[in-house]
Amino acid sequence: MKAHRGTFTVLITPFRDGTEKVDEERLRQLVEYQINEGIHGLIPLGSTGEFLSLTEAERRLVAKTVIDQARGRVPVFIGTAAESTDDSIRASREAESLRADGVMIIPPFYSAPTDEELRNHYQRISDSIGIPIMLYNNPGASNVDVKPELIARMSETGKVRYVKESTVDIRRIHQIKRLCGDTVAAFGGYMGFESFMVGADGWVSVCANFIPGPCAKMFDAWDKRRDYDEARRLFEDINPSIEALGAHWYVSGTKAAFRLMGVDMGGPRPPRLPLPDVALPAFRMALERLGMVGRPPAAFVAPMSVAAE
Repeated sequence: MKAHRGTFTVLITPFRDGTEKVDEERLRQLVEYQINEGIHGLIPLGSTGEFLSLTEAERRLVAKTVIDQARGRVPVFIGTAAESTDDSIRASREAESLRADGVMIIPPFYSAPTDEELRNHYQRISDSIGIPIMLYNNPGASNVDVKPELIARMSETGKVRYVKESTVDIRRIHQIKRLCGDTVAAFGGYMGFESFMVGADGWVSVCANFIPGPCAKMFDAWDKRRDYDEARRLFEDINPSIEALGAHWYVSGTKAAFRLMGVDMGGPRPPRLPLPDVALPAFRMALERLGMVGRPPAAFVAPMSVAAE
């Protein structure tokens, strides 16, 4: 099976009535915006999608809505992480039943599993589903570091065919490719442009929520045309958004950026709070650079209660 490549957006979850309900219509509009702008893939229910703050019913609604609206135009990987292996298996089976193209799974984030426990966790999930797994390595969030050597072991017998590498050490991308070859597609986490330079197959991006076009075009410039100058120019346009998001504002900052564009995505659910006023100017400057302040994209203007035809 040929691996998916490109810039994948790890989607926010829009809310209405404050943060009381998932805003299905906004979510459908967000999917259309992403696809219209040329994004290569979508990942709902990651950390940026506040999956830990959603009920089981809400997670199913988000997954189903994104898959239905995408209609196979781009691959959709569903976040199915859980502290319990059995819970992750159940969520992954449900994602497969909804016709997801894959699942994204960060290691259990409280128990700090050993390498052998990690290998067993992913192996059991692999044995339970028929779609590929994107292993999300983010030691800052999960308290464990899944190193390239362990990823190579996991790829030998299971369905770990993708890795989102978020240690900000871009040497990891090179190491994964060297150890795994074409059996694992390595995606940069925080660092898209830099990861491309050392052989990444893609980038899982937060800022692509509100600027999907430049994020997709940066990958295309490098991957399809090897146009370093164009990729670098696009990176310079994107980088202020990356820096504004920083390490903590990936949810509240993304929703604030949409508000600056004229699109209400609701707020983050507690314990997260809305973006503090002191952080807002950086997002305004980032969007002004791209001429996007006060300019809601067309996909958010017309009502969309069902999948677009």
